Amino acid sequence: MNEVIEIRHLRADDYESFNAAMRRAYPEMGSYWPAESLARLRELFPEGQLVVTVNGAVVAAALAIIVERAKYSDDHTYRQITGDYTFSTHNPAGDTLYGIEVFVDPNYRGQRLARRLYEARKELCERLNLQAITFGARIAGYREYQATLTPKEYVQRVKNREIVDSALNFQLANDFHPVRVIRGYLPGDEASGNYALLMQWDNMLYHERPAAAVAPKTQVRLGLVQWQMRLYDGIDDLFQQVEYFVDALASYRADFALFPELFHGPLMAETNELAEIDAIRKLSQFSPEILRRFTQLAVKYHINIITGSMPELAPDGQLLNVGYLCRRNGTTERYEKIHVTPNEAKYWALKGGTRLQTFDTDSGRVGILICYDAEFPELARLLADQGMDILFVPFLTDTQTAYSRVRHCAQARAIENECYVAIAGSVGNLPRVKNMDIQYAQSAVLTPCDFSFPNTGVKSEATPNTEMILVTDVDLSILDKLRQQGSVQNLRSRRHDVYTLSSAELMPKH
Repeated sequence: MNEVIEIRHLRADDYESFNAAMRRAYPEMGSYWPAESLARLRELFPEGQLVVTVNGAVVAAALAIIVERAKYSDDHTYRQITGDYTFSTHNPAGDTLYGIEVFVDPNYRGQRLARRLYEARKELCERLNLQAITFGARIAGYREYQATLTPKEYVQRVKNREIVDSALNFQLANDFHPVRVIRGYLPGDEASGNYALLMQWDNMLYHERPAAAVAPKTQVRLGLVQWQMRLYDGIDDLFQQVEYFVDALASYRADFALFPELFHGPLMAETNELAEIDAIRKLSQFSPEILRRFTQLAVKYHINIITGSMPELAPDGQLLNVGYLCRRNGTTERYEKIHVTPNEAKYWALKGGTRLQTFDTDSGRVGILICYDAEFPELARLLADQGMDILFVPFLTDTQTAYSRVRHCAQARAIENECYVAIAGSVGNLPRVKNMDIQYAQSAVLTPCDFSFPNTGVKSEATPNTEMILVTDVDLSILDKLRQQGSVQNLRSRRHDVYTLSSAELMPKH
């Protein structure tokens, strides 16, 4: 039977033969591509995931994403360029095709399959009008010469044909040139002496793209509502006050309006005779209507609204604390409180959620954590690994000590994750609502601490315990500079060779 060789895009049913071929190509590796990661790549960029099949079975593959090269220094790691393996760095509007995997089953080497994949990548790069193809290349042959040659000397000798390195010779023969040596590109790559080469192929057909009709937005205006807890005569009365604040922020041309956690708690006054656990479940009946009204206001006033939070019954009967991002284009996204406080568990029987993700908006990529969640650094770090620029924290705290926990942890999250953090809470007293009788808050916009930001890391803050709005401008472009050139670089300096962080289940993707 003649072998039928085909080059095509990766499919879901290729997984078993894909991994089998990869295991044969890299028998020394202890981990391989999980199915959800390949599914994510197919979802994000199906054209960039190429395979060669023989009689339907995968025997070679080349996977890629598109990145905006200026956002990453040449001295990056594989983990950084892939967004901690989440591929959040993929940007369809980027300028560079970045190769993140290539292999050929050793049983099929010598049939020029790698050349076919490289040519297909070049054709894709030209068709998409990208400037270049880049990738980090292992130099597995270097181990034999590590004691006598530097990586630069090794590469030069390979180029002079004094040393045979089949992989590097192949890349050079296919018009790729080394840009620089990278230390620690792949963790545990002892065969390469923990070095890699950043290789590049320049697209000679590339032509400058015309300037976008609307330049990417870097100046973002944040609007925070420091909400006064007071008794309301039903949901219509409450939303009269909500719309007043949304209207005010829209008149200042704010891009976001942030409301506090459980800001509609005063509606529980109608059921104050019930036990706390029953009153909060009654409050959850308002949640669908609250979402509907917020969605309408977002469109009406052309502003992205973060709804704070509200109780919501899950299909299994558990009560969660959730909120919504209502975009000004009419779309909505849901977020959940992951950690509930001992008080919330005891009196309201709230359960922690599992949904954690970033959200793309017309004013940057944002993350949202509800109150207590801001005290757990792992959550914000996972969001930062997905490219978060702004972290919003709607909160509800009763005492100044409780507020200080949220405030100081939020400040730490801004520094650790090189992002802006906006926190908004409620003030005032509720004498007729059990378990929500007092509130303390000072809403604020917090920043990293470096020369481009305020010395204190505080961009702006509200007057404590006073009903008001806070309007603040932040510049997202400064974050890019900080991550590449800051006095310290928290995200880049992490020791992935010593410790790692991952979610129990791959986070839902935007």
